[in-house]
Amino acid sequence: MSNDIRPFRIDIPQADLDDLHTRLAMARFPNQLRGDGWSRGVPVSHLREVAEYWRTTYDWRAHEARLNEFPQYITEIDGLGVHFLHVRSPEPDALPLVLTHGWPNTFVEFADLIGLLRDFHVVVPSVPGFGFSDAPKTSFGAPEVADMWVKLMQRLGYDRYGVEGGDFGAYVAPEMAKIAPDRVAGVYIIGGLGFPTEADLPEMTEEERAGFAWMMDQDWIKGVDHHALLRSAPQTFAYGWNDSPVAALAWMTQKFHEFNASGKPLEEAISRDAFLTNLSLYWFTGTFGTSAWPYFDSTEIGWPEGQPTVPTGVYNGPPGIRRFAERTNKIVHWPENNPAGHHFVAMDEPSAFAADIREFFAKVR
Repeated sequence: MSNDIRPFRIDIPQADLDDLHTRLAMARFPNQLRGDGWSRGVPVSHLREVAEYWRTTYDWRAHEARLNEFPQYITEIDGLGVHFLHVRSPEPDALPLVLTHGWPNTFVEFADLIGLLRDFHVVVPSVPGFGFSDAPKTSFGAPEVADMWVKLMQRLGYDRYGVEGGDFGAYVAPEMAKIAPDRVAGVYIIGGLGFPTEADLPEMTEEERAGFAWMMDQDWIKGVDHHALLRSAPQTFAYGWNDSPVAALAWMTQKFHEFNASGKPLEEAISRDAFLTNLSLYWFTGTFGTSAWPYFDSTEIGWPEGQPTVPTGVYNGPPGIRRFAERTNKIVHWPENNPAGHHFVAMDEPSAFAADIREFFAKVR
């Protein structure tokens, strides 16, 4: 295994950009099905508009240049090439902080956040199979990713650091604390701890049961079951996502629409360009299928449980219930009124998110 850390720059060949534009121009759209709004999926009129914007207005080169402003590297860990951003703070005693993205995001999720965390040494690895990181060759899980990140931080010379995660990262971050409790200062996740299940109903108050009913009625719960789809046949669907940019656009639009917990229309929560930069990274790297492994390597859906050793904080507790989260965590930070956003809060509310990260780690470092 090589311990070399090599500088990396994004440089998508012009032929790939031209191919994308040609495929978008030749797209064969279906007829609109009966039903109101999004009741049958992404409306054809909306997708046509965004596809045309992607083809004629969106400027990948401008966003590629912006991403290349972040120092980026590739290193080999456990036989896999790992892409990561490493943005050092000007503060000499800054705490290193690992940010771990989830699905359907990439490291692009943190593009607006990193500049707000100048009092941290920020490390943003791309999860294996996402973006420019190699895909796993064997069965894999959050513990294996966490072990890779611990090795990465050791390779970078960091003995003590904080960890953050959302979505899949909310499983990885606590695993890092389990592996290296003497190194991890604190575990901070966007949400998911203490989320109630039907098994918890007998212990819940009337108000908590109403909150549970509300949660189960949200699009991010009852929408298209990507867990089942990606667990059962990711190879089958990857043909469409990898070959047709409109199919990929429709799929990502569906999931971003369902995962949007901000209470605002998606394009008010996340700019169209930010959404398309994330999507374009999937398209140019051909990682729609390889990024599905956290699902096809799982057997069931389960909320993050966390860990009991290292202090834990969340961006926003509800709809989690703190006493349920404290069954398996040492909770020291549980705000209930941070601005909404949840799954995409780093993109939707980067300033509020950065402020809350700073508040949590001031308590534990």
